[in-house]
Amino acid sequence: MNMYVSNLGFHASDADLRELFRPFGQVSSAKVITDRFTGKSRGFGFVEMSSAGDASLAIRELDGKDVDGRRINVSAAKEREDRSARRKW
Repeated sequence: MNMYVSNLGFHASDADLRELFRPFGQVSSAKVITDRFTGKSRGFGFVEMSSAGDASLAIRELDGKDVDGRRINVSAAKEREDRSARRKW
């Protein structure tokens, strides 16, 4: 299950995100999204866990939790929209 994590501190790394979710089960991937020009965090990321049950537990336990002075939001990630479908020239 893939999860969306927002309101991360701007110094958060992939490893930090992985460690935050590790107590809830096996983390398949953890990625903090960065600005393509500056390389700095954009304040959100994605975490994938192999078990939907583990992911549900992580969402319940971490959503709204204070991490580094910021209240993070954790939810199930939505499927990515096809950007070409949005263009209406």
